[in-house]
Amino acid sequence: MKKILLFASVLALGTAQAQERMTPELLWKLGRVSAEGITPDGKSLIYGVSYVQMAENSSERNLYRIPVAGGQPTQLTATKGGENVVHIDKATGNIIYLHKGQLWQLPSGKGEPKQLTNVEGGLSNVRFSPDGKYLLFSREVEIKKIHSTDRYPELPKSNAYVYDNLNYRHWDTWEDGKFQHVFFAPYAEGKIGTATDIIQGEPYDAPQMPFGGQEDMIWSPDSKAILYVSKKKFGKEYAISTNTDIYRYELASGKTINLTDGNPGYDTAPAFSEDASKMAWLQMDEDGNESDQNELIISDTKSGRKYNLTKDWDETINSFQWSQDGRKIWFVAPTKGTVQLFEITLPKDLNKFSAKSIKQVTKGQFDVSDIAGQAGNSLVVARTDMNHAAELYRLDLKSGKMSQLTSVNNALYDKIKLSKVEPRITKASDGKDLFSWVVYPPDFDPNKKYPTLLYCQGGPQSALTQTYSYRWNLQLMAANGYIVLAPNRRGMPGYGDEWNRQISGDWGGQAIQDYLSATDDLAKEPYVDKDRLGAVGASYGGYSVYMLAGIHNNRFKTFIAHDGLFDMRSWYGTTEELFFANNELKGPYWADKVSEAYTRFNPITYASKWNTPIMIVQGGQDFRVGIEQGLEAFQFAQLKGINSRLLYLPDENHWVLQPQNALVWQHEFFKWLDETLKPANK
Repeated sequence: MKKILLFASVLALGTAQAQERMTPELLWKLGRVSAEGITPDGKSLIYGVSYVQMAENSSERNLYRIPVAGGQPTQLTATKGGENVVHIDKATGNIIYLHKGQLWQLPSGKGEPKQLTNVEGGLSNVRFSPDGKYLLFSREVEIKKIHSTDRYPELPKSNAYVYDNLNYRHWDTWEDGKFQHVFFAPYAEGKIGTATDIIQGEPYDAPQMPFGGQEDMIWSPDSKAILYVSKKKFGKEYAISTNTDIYRYELASGKTINLTDGNPGYDTAPAFSEDASKMAWLQMDEDGNESDQNELIISDTKSGRKYNLTKDWDETINSFQWSQDGRKIWFVAPTKGTVQLFEITLPKDLNKFSAKSIKQVTKGQFDVSDIAGQAGNSLVVARTDMNHAAELYRLDLKSGKMSQLTSVNNALYDKIKLSKVEPRITKASDGKDLFSWVVYPPDFDPNKKYPTLLYCQGGPQSALTQTYSYRWNLQLMAANGYIVLAPNRRGMPGYGDEWNRQISGDWGGQAIQDYLSATDDLAKEPYVDKDRLGAVGASYGGYSVYMLAGIHNNRFKTFIAHDGLFDMRSWYGTTEELFFANNELKGPYWADKVSEAYTRFNPITYASKWNTPIMIVQGGQDFRVGIEQGLEAFQFAQLKGINSRLLYLPDENHWVLQPQNALVWQHEFFKWLDETLKPANK
């Protein structure tokens, strides 16, 4: 009898656990998985897992090893602070990794990690040369004297900056006269020789700022040259351009040549084939358009002849990787609400290549977000969906079958109810098909009515796919009892270049109508409570919320706008990447012919019609969408007597990165919705 009662208790406990729903606290307990590399023998995958330490307001990252064929993981590091793999030795299998700015070595077999370097100031973006004789790394160098203590040493307590040009601030940092530069130095058994700055004295960043990393600086296969990506422009010219180029620096002569001179847009992500006969990179053609179609270019390293492999392919590429034999290239790209893996087989005569031969390898309701590497006839890839954070999978290239390798978060997901996620097609106001994802609450009952949120994506040219966000998490919204509608409105990649381009210069036009069309269509369903509709979003999504607040004709009962654009004139006057503003708004507000962006498509134009509760979130370190945007909107709502709330995050930029701030953000988000959207008895 005791055994029966015990079994019943365990069963009841298991059932109760299975009924849990995602909460902000559970979301921040998830391990964040990312691949580090495959061992040279192709047998093992090295990966990292980060866990948030909420009490410390930080995260901890450690390295693990797991067989590519499948099996149990082995933890490799456990020291305080994050680790990133730099190199795996082909002969010994030893792993060299970066920890707190220094190189450490981990034996392939048993043994303790050994610190190799003790460099003052530390190292970053480290790469070993293929012959093992040199290190490549980046370091910040002061080029310009901007701070007042440099100009007035007799006034040491002054903290003033003096600027004579634009780009005085970028993303979340004020320009201080220092630039990231690429260095190389001789290396032997932990000893680093005299380092050489290969762009000495130049007021340019390499890697690119603010997000460039190792991918912006690579070795040539013969170890005789360094290739790096940089936008060699300064001041105003830097702020209005996207013209990055790929440069080649010769170690012997110290000479530099521009490999992509003549292309006015982005040139990024250079990578050589294994036999060094070819080099590939990603290219955008238009200067000033950060969302131009990203095309795959390949060049013959002997002849220098270039080939655009995707000029006749109507989508944009996120990232790519060479096959080990150099005969194929795999890439990931958004398509119809997902991100999938594609394959290119290179013919001997590249002039005969046709985009028709591009093969889609994966299909399904998930994103292939990254390619970790090749292991024989398999690839290791990262995969997400709206119910699951990233895990690593083995993809059989012949069958297309995917097998999960890591299961870092399985135990947590096994305890919670997952949401049903369905595609939905709506006829847009111009007659075109409009795709949306609809995320339903766990235990969804079609006989009940649910409050519903329109999720407005940022970008505005960011794809809305089966990604998994730790802030704008649609699974978490649904778990709080909301149906979530996520339209792939105009401007999103995955539906051809024309669809993607249509939003530029038309922010408040067809894209906003797409949101209304999708909302009205879903509201016809009997389980949608038309009296409890809300709209939420950040960046362009915040702009969308501000626009909708003035034109929605009482469809919505509440709004949440995070770092949104409220007044396009003041935004143009304070944002830092002016190439983006010029491209998207079609020029400045003082042009002879003023763009509709400043009149018809300016949210402040319709603010007098606001009559709906609104919560406004603003980061104090957001230079992309400055603090004046959120404060203007909140002050207006307050003075107009509208139920409104301001969540100000003084130390956050365009995102919310600090764990405790993120928890506050999520609790305030749902608290506002409970107050303004859910009935009083819920």
